[in-house]
Amino acid sequence: MKETILAIIGGSGIYEIEQLEQASWQEVDTAFGQPSDRVLLGRLNGLRMAFLPRHGRGHIHSPSSVPYRANIAALKQLGVTDIISLSAVGSLRSDIAPGDFVIVDQFIDRTTAREKSFFGQGLVAHVSMAKPTCARLGDACELVSQDIDVTIHKGGTYLAMEGPQFSSLAESKMYRTYWGADVIGMTNMPEAKLAREAEICYATVAMVTDYDSWHPDHGEIDITDVIKTLESNTAKAKNLVSALPSVIPAKRTPCPQGCDQSLEFAIITRQENRDPMMIEKLSPIAGRVL
Repeated sequence: MKETILAIIGGSGIYEIEQLEQASWQEVDTAFGQPSDRVLLGRLNGLRMAFLPRHGRGHIHSPSSVPYRANIAALKQLGVTDIISLSAVGSLRSDIAPGDFVIVDQFIDRTTAREKSFFGQGLVAHVSMAKPTCARLGDACELVSQDIDVTIHKGGTYLAMEGPQFSSLAESKMYRTYWGADVIGMTNMPEAKLAREAEICYATVAMVTDYDSWHPDHGEIDITDVIKTLESNTAKAKNLVSALPSVIPAKRTPCPQGCDQSLEFAIITRQENRDPMMIEKLSPIAGRVL
């Protein structure tokens, strides 16, 4: 039974986890380049944790320029077993208000300008994304949120748009009315897909800052209001993170959903046809099955 290492990927407004004990920032090199920032390593009430600011400290990366592959590769190389993504989103539902949190369980990927897989020519793999988040981690987030001053919604579909601009009114109406999305953001794709390829359990806590542009009583997004809500959400998110060691065991057991075995039958390229350079590049990600 190996040790749990829980990673927190911090979205807009979350650039450090001050609660970590014996914390230090560590630089990680990967075959996919440099991650968004150094990774903060430490412990919280006995649980080993890692923190990576998705946009980098100072918010230097736009949603499209975030080095998603390097981020997940760096966490994999550090031995991370579980990832909880904290992400700012807009709401596409009247009952999901700014300040609420949503534990996402589905995605619609509308991004177009990002590398979405570790695999490629010479070593091809197809992982299942039917259930793109880990239910065990989602349950843990729901459990600890009961002691935090936040309204939590269990389950919801996250539409990932390219950005960095916000939606037009027509797009916002289409996403909520015809596509059935619940929240909209710019960063969880391809992050969730890459975590699955790396056999790391992944869950998203979406932190609502606004109503996108569809709501007749709110109109277009006011960035000033968004920032105010973002600051409030950041405090709630850090309280949620502080409580996670109480429900996530320090010793890792196999994922009931099989997230940590997702590559078992995913590699399609025959062994004799696999590119040796791709094998070397992917060894930190897929060494278990290669």
